[in-house]
Amino acid sequence: ILLRDLRVEALIGIHKRERYVAQTVSIDLDIGLPGVAVFKSDKVADTIDYEKVALGIKALAASAHFRLVETLAERIARLLIDEFGAPWVKVSVAKIGILGNAKFVGVTIERKN
Repeated sequence: ILLRDLRVEALIGIHKRERYVAQTVSIDLDIGLPGVAVFKSDKVADTIDYEKVALGIKALAASAHFRLVETLAERIARLLIDEFGAPWVKVSVAKIGILGNAKFVGVTIERKN
């Protein structure tokens, strides 16, 4: 399952202003399917519902202040594996426009169940 450029608001960063002013972060996801049943059933119950994933990530991002994008990426990976049953994930989280000469800065991690 692919999600690209999912945008959510988060309190993220190490600077004082970043503790109080939400920033938009861009998230890219590659999510392993939990099994092969979906290919025969054609039912969302047999896969991972990307709308629920997006809502879960939005809620997670709003739940706390994250000092590092690495921390947010790790929490997203754990959510996908623990709550949605993904066998593996690749998560990229980027802060947009934080540096004047770069479109975004971020991190990519990969995790397996």
